[in-house]
Formats: sequence, C-alpha cells, structure tokens
Amino acid sequence: MTKVFIGGSRRISRLNTDVRRKIDRIIEKRFPILIGDANGVDKAVQQYLYTKGYGLVEVFCAGEHCRNNVGSWPVRAIATDEPKRDYNFYATKDRIMADEASVGLMIWDGKSVGTLLNVLRLIRQQKKVVIYVVPAKEFVDVKSAADWQGFVARCGVELRRRIEREAVFSQLHKGTPRQANLL
Repeated sequence: MTKVFIGGSRRISRLNTDVRRKIDRIIEKRFPILIGDANGVDKAVQQYLYTKGYGLVEVFCAGEHCRNNVGSWPVRAIATDEPKRDYNFYATKDRIMADEASVGLMIWDGKSVGTLLNVLRLIRQQKKVVIYVVPAKEFVDVKSAADWQGFVARCGVELRRRIEREAVFSQLHKGTPRQANLL
C-alpha cells in the first residue's frame, strides 16, 4: 500500500489551493499519510486533514511528546538519543518517515534545508517526491538522482552548500560513510 510522507517548511502556515487539491487526491485514493508534529506545514496539513475528517493519518514525533496532533490520530513517538531539541533531535523522526513512506509530498518555502533533506532521504531510496515550490507556485516531480541534481542546481550556491554540508553530517550522524556529493 502506498504511504505518503507529507512535510515541509516551518515558515509556511497556510496551504494554497494547489496544495489542498493535491492532498485531496491523496485522500480520494485513501493513501495513509505520515506527517510530523512541527508547526508550519505539518500543523497546516494536520488542520486540513482534520477538516476533511480523514483518519488514515499517523503523526510522528521525536521523543515522548508531540507538539501538534490536531486530529488525535495515532502517534509514533520515535526514541532519540539526542540531548538537545535541535535539528538532529527532530530529524530522527524524519528518517523513519522517509524509510516507511512509499512517496513524498514536500511543501518548500525556497529556503528550508530540512525539507530538501527529506527529499534527499526519499530519493536515495528510489522513492518519488513531489515538491511544491511556494515562491514559484509550481510542483516539481523528483523521480531520480538526475531530477534531484537538476532541482538542486536551480538553488543558490549558499543553499547548495548548506544542503551538502547537512547531508554529509546527517549521513555521518547516522553512522554511514561520508558521501562526496548529494546522492
């Protein structure tokens, strides 16, 4: 069964019509949705799913307590050894969602490195991702390493450096060897 990992930037608190239509198609197909507990996109998607009365939702949180669970859906509390509630603490749940999902829908503000790292996690597992690029108001399909490389090439130099730095750190943090490039 297809499971959809929906995520995105914490700076985005509203879903536009195009994103809501895409989520409506997921609902129509009755695909289970894996969603995080952060403010921003996670909370906005949760609110939308709640208004739709959609029940096939699982909320993932790092540690014992969820920050947001609008629909009182089942919770997957992911244990983490991270001492601080920082990016690495919350990335623990993102890695699990990427592992368990079949596909991804990411809503990106054009700046969030964390959102793009979720895309990378999915692509590394040969899973398709649709990215809604909010500033451009467009959907971008990323189905392969070549698509990913093309997408990242459109980003600014500093953003590409941050993505690569975090991707390498994330791989080292996970205990896997350093990767020289973004795939």
